[in-house]
Amino acid sequence: MTSILEMDGTAAATSRIFDIPIELGQPVELLERIMGWVAAGRRSQRVMYVNAHVLNQSRVDPALRDALEDADLVYCDGYGVRLAARALDVEIPHRMTGADWVWDLASLCEQRNVSVYLLGCEPGVAAQAAQRLRRAHADLEVAGSHHGYFEMGSPHDERVVEDINARRPDVVLVGMGTPKQELWVQRNAQRLDAKVVWTVGALFDYVSGRVPRAPAALSDNGLEWIFRLAIEPQRMWRRYLVGNPVFLSRVMTHARQRHRPGAA
Repeated sequence: MTSILEMDGTAAATSRIFDIPIELGQPVELLERIMGWVAAGRRSQRVMYVNAHVLNQSRVDPALRDALEDADLVYCDGYGVRLAARALDVEIPHRMTGADWVWDLASLCEQRNVSVYLLGCEPGVAAQAAQRLRRAHADLEVAGSHHGYFEMGSPHDERVVEDINARRPDVVLVGMGTPKQELWVQRNAQRLDAKVVWTVGALFDYVSGRVPRAPAALSDNGLEWIFRLAIEPQRMWRRYLVGNPVFLSRVMTHARQRHRPGAA
């Protein structure tokens, strides 16, 4: 376990898994910390998540690994990360999944006059997600939305940055999939007139209702991947049927190395 200093000098506890520092705080604590950054007026604080898929990719993509290591807060969004922590004999982080925390975030933003911008997914999906958030939280300020189907560094990318800066949201939620979303944040966070830039994966698909959530019996027991594979087999088969065994193999290899006599 390591600790990193927060703005007030207190230590934020983390566990390192594959050299990525992952927060150990409860979801409510992490949300309050993020909202505190907004209230303090700090710009371009980067929030990211890891699951087995993200950690897998970080082992073969140095740019993704750098983006995760440079983030101001990285949290666990997947039971695979918790299993890895147990195998590696480090403190187990709490799971903080977007389809749950987004409604709490919307409530906090509504109460504290914090605006959000939704960036990502296919055309129209982020706008649909924004509508559903506003339906549940009528006073939530959604500064804008835009799809994620553009190339980084393109003129379209520049127009997106310009649109965000013109609207000046407090929080930008970026759902483009890994590693595009992390690399986009790494490239653009300091250019954005926003307090927090937060990667969220496929969150807008769930919020919009485009993709159903797994039954609680699966999601509460680390088996949500089975449901996702069943409803999107062509898109998800490689991630789960290939990626999960690769992740377990990497964890076991790392655990053996850690427990080898003389290892640090």
